[in-house]
Amino acid sequence: MENLSQSTVFEWLSSESSMSYHTGEQRFSRHIETRYPSAALRFRILFSDNSGLAAIEDWLLCNTTELSLALITRKTGLTCLEVCAEKSFDLATLQTLPSVEVFQIKADAPVLNQPGLLVMDMDSTAIEIECIDELAEMAGVGAAVAAVTEQAMQGELDFEESLRARVAKLKDADADIIQRLCSELPLMPGLAAMIAELKQYQWRTVVASGGFSPFVNHLKQLLDLDAAFANELDIADGKLLGTVSGQVVDAQFKADTVESCAQQWSIAMGQRVAIGDGANDIPMINIADFGIAYHAKPKLAAAAEVNIEKLNLKVLPYLFQLK
Repeated sequence: MENLSQSTVFEWLSSESSMSYHTGEQRFSRHIETRYPSAALRFRILFSDNSGLAAIEDWLLCNTTELSLALITRKTGLTCLEVCAEKSFDLATLQTLPSVEVFQIKADAPVLNQPGLLVMDMDSTAIEIECIDELAEMAGVGAAVAAVTEQAMQGELDFEESLRARVAKLKDADADIIQRLCSELPLMPGLAAMIAELKQYQWRTVVASGGFSPFVNHLKQLLDLDAAFANELDIADGKLLGTVSGQVVDAQFKADTVESCAQQWSIAMGQRVAIGDGANDIPMINIADFGIAYHAKPKLAAAAEVNIEKLNLKVLPYLFQLK
């Protein structure tokens, strides 16, 4: 939260002990996260740098509703202003700012400092790429596979059929492309910091992916995840056979993973969270107590309770509350 002293309201929140602040006709009160006004509407304004600070300050000073404010801190290091009010207020100006996101926090939001479960999709959620598309590029069949992947992500094709169709195009590719891709797997920005913070509070973290087991196992080891599920690529004599074997990790399997892992680790209701980006994640999002869409396709965005559209995975711990 560097340079917040550029803002008079943020300076008061950051460095003064008084419980109220007056400027002109505006009045603000202060609260702490665990003692927010219980009857109030509760929003969190997040930003990763101070480019939007002046606009947020202007919005605060022009707001005609009396607001209670708090700075919310997490180890992932974004700046977060919690805003509470007894009646609704206009957030439209803030929502247009390119580096600012606004989220409503409800009374039943997951509790960060109690054990919970996070089930994540992998491709384009935990990592920046679609692994099958990258494998296809390395195998020289990129365009053909990418077209099928996009149709599947948009919910236009049955997942298992599209998976088998895409994998078939990898037949006879050298199996060493798998290890090469594992060695350069690009983590989604904020992933490692987010996982570390959740684990501090005894959260269980799981990847359930329609991708492939070498990549989820790499993530599991790298981030010390509790479990990882994905499809098994068939390999013989150093070549991909163009098939998968065993249980297909499809949309229903992902949803079942939320329930089975919650039961395995005795996760309380309200503490089961899922995050993904594509239509294949909708059942998982729906069965979780709290579903998050991350830079998502429209169908998933419509199904989720929360949409992270601009910032990265560092946002996630700020969507939860402390008790």
